[in-house]
Amino acid sequence: MIDQQSFRTDILTSFQATAAQVEELLVYNQNVFNHNTLTYPIQFPFPPESHVTAWEEYTNAARVVGAFEVLKQRLVQFRFPILEGISQTEAYRSATRRGAMVDGMVEAIGLVLQQPQKLQLILHQSLAGIIPVLLIRNRKDFVSLVQALTMRNEPQPVPTSMGACIVSGFNNWDRIRQYRQQWEAENLANCSQTSWAEEFQRLIPQKQLYQDKFIILSDGPYSNVSASDIGVEESQWQRFSLTIRLEHECTHYFTRRLFNSMRNNILDELIADYRGIVAATGYYRADWFLRFLGLESFPNYREGGRLQNYRGQPPLSDGAFKILQKMVKAAAENLQRFHTEYTRKLPDTNIQPMIVMALTYLTLEELASKEANSLIQQTLEVLQTTLLIPPTPLKKGGYVPQPPILLG
Repeated sequence: MIDQQSFRTDILTSFQATAAQVEELLVYNQNVFNHNTLTYPIQFPFPPESHVTAWEEYTNAARVVGAFEVLKQRLVQFRFPILEGISQTEAYRSATRRGAMVDGMVEAIGLVLQQPQKLQLILHQSLAGIIPVLLIRNRKDFVSLVQALTMRNEPQPVPTSMGACIVSGFNNWDRIRQYRQQWEAENLANCSQTSWAEEFQRLIPQKQLYQDKFIILSDGPYSNVSASDIGVEESQWQRFSLTIRLEHECTHYFTRRLFNSMRNNILDELIADYRGIVAATGYYRADWFLRFLGLESFPNYREGGRLQNYRGQPPLSDGAFKILQKMVKAAAENLQRFHTEYTRKLPDTNIQPMIVMALTYLTLEELASKEANSLIQQTLEVLQTTLLIPPTPLKKGGYVPQPPILLG
């Protein structure tokens, strides 16, 4: 039996990584999912988070006046255009950082969409519970929404291979205003500006009361890959693309909610695309995943493929990036073998979230190794016995599941 770090080093060496590249990749591939935050037993799907209540109101209103009109009233970023330098203006800063009313602000001329009527607001039941989804069927409008809601209305570039993003920790000033209205109604005798300032300081640490999570989703071809590249009909690929993209982002939501981690890292992408492809087709296609990344002609890499978006900070060296490509291919093919051999035996409705959870316990090196199949299976079996049934509590109140990593 050898420890995990030595095992990972041996795998990297077997992929012809130099000593310097081994050090780079050990850091890049470090598993940072926090598995100590789980409560038992696990029941799927999870109950909705607190911000969903506000978005239910938005969704109901959108059925009457349209999603764009509702969100212009509720989300302050919709009141500003996409304009270079706007995030540095006093008007924008006071509106987005201090919740100042935008009426009368010269800069607040509104977000411009080419087809605002095509913006849809959906509440999607994901593995991790209900999450709001902004679905937009115009590429330029998708870019504008991403820039408004994640780039402070600045015209920063959005990669063509990007068709969705999950927004987390979004400060929703509409919810804060609703909170203040309720607080004032309950404190009629003491609701001065000074008293509200004190209450606001008490509110700040309670992020669940004003920070939201939601998905911005486009309906273009997934990873900018065409139907002819995949070998399916155009209409079918459009349906597949939408499902893959939505469930991919929902998997990021899943890992964020369960394990407090959602990174721009290839392990996260491997897990999220696994879930998306299976949700769309019922089985896993490693060749699809490799094409999405730009590795369909391995060992050649197609410039513009998604893999370069996950090179890390600081970026992996060219040599380490080449080793990463080899490992990603091996991991994807191992995952396809596991899915084909294992899931046909298990009709359990919980198997998909449990597999996603099991993958978060492993590293890319382990998934790329010859032992990958047994490692996933062993981890999954331990999770099924420890997470769905309350285990014996450890001292100091916490449960800490530690699936064994049997490395032979």
